[in-house]
Amino acid sequence: MRLYLELARRAFQQTLTYRGAALAGIFTNGIFGIMIASVFLAFYQSHGSGDAVQGWTRDQTITLVWINQSLLMTVYLWGWWEVTRNIQSGAIVTELLKPYDYFTYWLSRDFGRALAHFLVRGVPTFLIGAIVFDILAPESWLRAASFLLSVAMAVIVSFCLRFMANLAGFWVLDYRGIAAMFAAIMNVLSGMLAPLAFLPDPLRIVANALPFRAVIMTPNEVYLGQVPIWEGLGFQMLWIVILIVSARLLMATGERRLVVQGG
Repeated sequence: MRLYLELARRAFQQTLTYRGAALAGIFTNGIFGIMIASVFLAFYQSHGSGDAVQGWTRDQTITLVWINQSLLMTVYLWGWWEVTRNIQSGAIVTELLKPYDYFTYWLSRDFGRALAHFLVRGVPTFLIGAIVFDILAPESWLRAASFLLSVAMAVIVSFCLRFMANLAGFWVLDYRGIAAMFAAIMNVLSGMLAPLAFLPDPLRIVANALPFRAVIMTPNEVYLGQVPIWEGLGFQMLWIVILIVSARLLMATGERRLVVQGG
């Protein structure tokens, strides 16, 4: 356990060293947040400013936009392909020989990275939204605490999904197509672009049952009171168990067919 705590701490410190990237990210998330929120404001104005759309009021949707922008790097929806690159380079062979659990090694590092991004990018981005727009606050301290717990669980769900996508490197030589599909699926089915309630009925029903919802949509629902706390956290916990077991089984399958190019 001490090893994995140290890995998380070092990943936290490493992420904090990139101050310029953090400032650029806050600026970028702020601009996109303003743009997306403005689009939704126009959307609600066309429907009547006091009307709710599919159970979502204007202020709830604007709050979702800024929560999403704040959590973008915390849950790290796209762009993480280190395991795949290690598989393709053959470096994974030496990593698997080291005296630690490979899955927990990367999960620990991801937790450290996520905490750093939450503090240096997530909180400032949300403050920008709170200054420029009417952002709703949690209805109680219990909702606020549950939201933080939900974010931590969302990081685990996101990591498991990203880890399994990375394991495609055991079977394919070029992961770029998988990366593009994975990003598109995460954007639509996680609730990053809009509340899942806005999707057409068949797709909405499917999206609400899939683990992608637990990455972005569930923390929003817990924060905004859209679901009972126990229901939101329970949904995430269920998928955490399923995904951890699935990731380990997929890893074991990939190890058995591992072939390092060149010998």
